[in-house]
Order: sequence, then structure tokens, then C-alpha cells
Amino acid sequence: MSTPRTDLSQTLRRLDGSSYSAYKQLKGLWRLGEVELVLDRVQSDPYAPPSLARVRLPLRSTGIPSELIASKDRRVAAGDFLTRQFSRAARELGPRGGKDSGGISIQSTGQEILERSSVVVPDPAATDAHVEVRCEIALPAAGRRIRGHAAHRLLTEVLPGVVERALRYENLDARALQAHVTSHLDAQHLRKQLPQRGLVAFVADSAVLPRASGHRDEPLARGAVPFETPPELRVELELEDGSTVSGMGIPEGVTVVVGGGYHGKSTLLQALERGVYSHVPGDGRERVVTLPSAMSVRAEDGRAVSNTDVSPFINNLPTGADTRDFSTSNASGSTSQAAATVEAVEAQAAVLLLDEDTCATNLMVRDERMRAMVPGEREPITPFVDRVGALYTERGVSSILVTGGSGAFLDVADLVIAMDAYRAVDVTDRARQVVRDFPRPEDMRPAASFGEIRPHVPGGAPEAPGTVPAERGATPSGLGAAGHDVSRSGPRHGAAQRGGRDKPARARGLDTIQRGREDVDLSALSQLVDPSQTEAIARLLEEVERTANGRTPLTELVDAALERVVRDGLDALAHHRGHPGHLALPRAQDVVAAYHRVRR
Repeated sequence: MSTPRTDLSQTLRRLDGSSYSAYKQLKGLWRLGEVELVLDRVQSDPYAPPSLARVRLPLRSTGIPSELIASKDRRVAAGDFLTRQFSRAARELGPRGGKDSGGISIQSTGQEILERSSVVVPDPAATDAHVEVRCEIALPAAGRRIRGHAAHRLLTEVLPGVVERALRYENLDARALQAHVTSHLDAQHLRKQLPQRGLVAFVADSAVLPRASGHRDEPLARGAVPFETPPELRVELELEDGSTVSGMGIPEGVTVVVGGGYHGKSTLLQALERGVYSHVPGDGRERVVTLPSAMSVRAEDGRAVSNTDVSPFINNLPTGADTRDFSTSNASGSTSQAAATVEAVEAQAAVLLLDEDTCATNLMVRDERMRAMVPGEREPITPFVDRVGALYTERGVSSILVTGGSGAFLDVADLVIAMDAYRAVDVTDRARQVVRDFPRPEDMRPAASFGEIRPHVPGGAPEAPGTVPAERGATPSGLGAAGHDVSRSGPRHGAAQRGGRDKPARARGLDTIQRGREDVDLSALSQLVDPSQTEAIARLLEEVERTANGRTPLTELVDAALERVVRDGLDALAHHRGHPGHLALPRAQDVVAAYHRVRR
């Protein structure tokens, strides 16, 4: 790094009243006492996106105890906590004069603890270790003129004050920081025990599952019923400090959640969806954990499906189309859900999460009356209920299904949980009696096999059938073989692939990636929780396209890209874009799912 300049005060006073573009003179490294300020990109116009900045403080000067950040998981949690503290301090200390007075902001946060690039906490054993904050600074303006004195206050008084409040251990709530770290460590430790105990998920006693509203992810403040474990499903797991916590263990296999409307079925499933992440203290779901590769699957009318093997669910189409290599630009609910299920299986999801409210009915079940109306040889769809058992016995993929309108899944369920006024009850024995009293017709028996899946290979023809192992993969990120044949749609790289514009892909909020003229819709990926994850996925997709060679399956490409991120940090995705402060680590399964939603 270049030698820092120290005359920021004089420079800002000199620029007062100048054209706004003169702010570009600030680009580079400045020293403000112990604090180093790096302006990576300076906005050229007061109406342009804010300037990108990094603030560095020696780790020893923060006073953060080394034992709090001695491991990777501890540093992830500490970085997440400090991001929240910096954001709060910037709001409280920032200018009150509106947009013209400028301001300081940082990556937004939710209820989940994520590995973020917004605050990088170094290994305390590293040489010349610095805590680095990546933030945005809106520089003050009067019309299109520089407000030099306001900028002086913002950069030389407010910013150092924010750093003092947010990064100095003596000014932090030490108990809150420790609780934040502990919450992440406990969740990680619980999650690691699930496969050892033959479980796919765990819900601790007294967990608060309901949320404040459909648009707010905070816990319901009043009237929430604390979770109580059915005695038959009670297990004890160990926390990071060696103490234990009791709760409901959901075993591997097929679990069906039943109950009346508004009794908590979907609330339980949504908590399990988010159980792939650690949660902040006080969230109520801190000790609700799910296997990290768990994947929510739903119908998605109108999505594109490209060269996907949907043959486990769809065959013998009247058009004669090959469902082992199926494409459509406008999938129906059943076709989109079939594709999403196969894609999740290829991506080595250990458990599928399904809610009948968001699923395609004709893909889930087909009752005896409809079978009588439409003979089997005329119906191209094999319903999920006929495949779900083999999905577990052959491929080790468990399923948790919420249903309130069909009893068809009782025949194939290993466990049935009833939600009654937000209280869970094990009703497996009663369900088996119902199955005996109301047996399925002979022609509605489950399929003996799930079937093979033809994987995808970016940049080349799909692999031959049978190359995907039946068991879950043992790669570091838990991935298997999945991908798209993009060779049929033109070049892998450059302007043609990006819709005619040679611009890098970028996130637009949580649910959209913009790639040239195409907007990739990720709204069905309900386990994405932060726009910074979406931005990281946008960059990972470009990495996948760059490394595609027509031989390597998609998930191996994603594996390689994510392994580099794990090794080198999220900064590995910054490339030529400089300031990397808007990234959060996504799951491999979500990267694969996003790739499948790019229209070819």
C-alpha cells in the first residue's frame, strides 16, 4: 500500500465550493491518527452511488481479546457483530442535514449471522493484523458543488467517531459480542452433530418460531407459543461449551407435518429453511438447526428449464420430447417443480423441504379418481409421493413435507408430526392406523426406484446416464454433479453470453441478478437471506462460465470456486472491481440453483 497522505483537512477546505468532480482528488490512502482511510472509488456526481471506502485500524489498537477471534467461526461471528455496530454508530453519529450533508453506510444485516466482507477480522496471529471496514460514504454537496467544510466534519470527525464506537473493545458491549460469537459457535456445533445422530434437523425446547409478520423476520413479540418437544422425539445435543440442550430431533427419512390451517405447519417449515444459518441472540431460532445442504423446493410457473433430466417425474410426452434432456422457456408449475427437485438432488441436497401451499398439486399426488379418469399410460407425470421413498432409500435424500389437504403421504411417511395450536405432537402411530383403515389402491403403490439422472456439464454435452453417484457426495461443500449444457446457446463468455453488453453481472436486491439485458429471477430461492449473497452468486456464476470446459460438471466448478473463497476469503470474488464490501457467503446449493435459472 502506498504512503498515506496526512493533509486531508487542508485538502477538503481547499476544495470547498469547487465542482463536485474535484472530489476525485481524494482517491487513495489517508491517515487519520491510528485510522487509515482508503477511498477506492470517489463518486463523480452527487446523484451517483456513494463513494467506496475502506477504514483500517490495527487489531492491537481495537483491544479485542485474541481468544474471541482465535478461530475462523469466531472471526465470522465477530465480523458480523462489528458490521452491525458500525451501522448503528454511523446512523447515530451521522449528519442530520439530509442527503446534501452526506453520510456513512455499510452492508445491511438481518437475523442471520453470515460470513461477510463488510468487516474483515484478521487472525490474531497474523503479522501486521488490521481490522478492515468496507463502507460507503456519500460526500456532501450543495447542488453540484463541494461542501468542503461539511466533508471535513464527515471524514475527520464523524468517521473517526464511528470507528471509536464500533471497533474499540472498550466501547463495545462485551457481553453482547460474546453472546453473538457463542450463538454462532453453538449453532455450528449442533449442526455438526445431526448426521452423527441420524438427524436432519433439530428444534430446541422454548424456541420462538413465529415471526413478527410476513414481511418482517424479527420474532413475534407477543403471543408466541414457545416450542415444546413431543416426548417421543426428544433428544439432547451438546453445545459448544460442553453443556447440553434438549429439543425435537427430526430423523432421516420422510417426515410429514400435518394439522389444520393457521396451526403452525408452515411456520415450522420456514424455521427449518432458515436453520441452515446461525441466528443472532434473541431471534428465538438460535437453536433451530438443519443440515447445511437442506433445500427448499417449490413450483415456479414461467421459469426457464434448460437441458434438464426430469424423467424421474415426467415421461412419455405426447410431443415425443426427450425428458432426459428437457428444455422450455416457460415451465408449468409441475414441470418447474420437477426440474427444481432434480436440480436439488444433483446438487447433493441432504434434505428437501416442501410445503403443499407452494407446490404443484399434480406433481405431488394423484388420487384414485383422477387415475380412473386418466389411465396411467396417458399420464406423463409420476407424482412425488411415488418417488419420495426411493429418493431416501436409493440416494439418502430425506424429505420434510407440510400437508393439510392430502393424506397420500401418510403411506410413505417414516414420521408424522401434527401441529396443533403451534404445539407439535407425534402422531405417527395414529397415521399408520389411518393407513390401515384406508389403504391405497393397488395401482397407487410407490415406485421401486427413483431412477438415474443425466447431469449437466457447462460448455459441453451432458454426461452419459448413470454417472451421478446414488449416495450424497463427500466433497467439502457437499455438492454433486449438476449443470447446464450452454454450448447450444452460443459462446460461454463475453457480450453474447451477457445479452449483448459486456458488463459484469450484478445483484439487484435480494431476488434478481442482472446479466446484460437479462434479469435472472431468484425469488423462488427462499433460503437466500441477504442481497450480499446474491451479489456473490452473480460473481460466482461468471467464475463458473470462465472455467467451464465441456467436461467438468457444474457442481465441481462451483466447488472449486467456493473452495477458493473459503481459502482466500470473499475478497477472491472482488476481481478488478476493487472494493469488495458488498459480499456475503452463499451456499453451494443456491449457486447451483441460480445457475439453472439463467435463460439459455
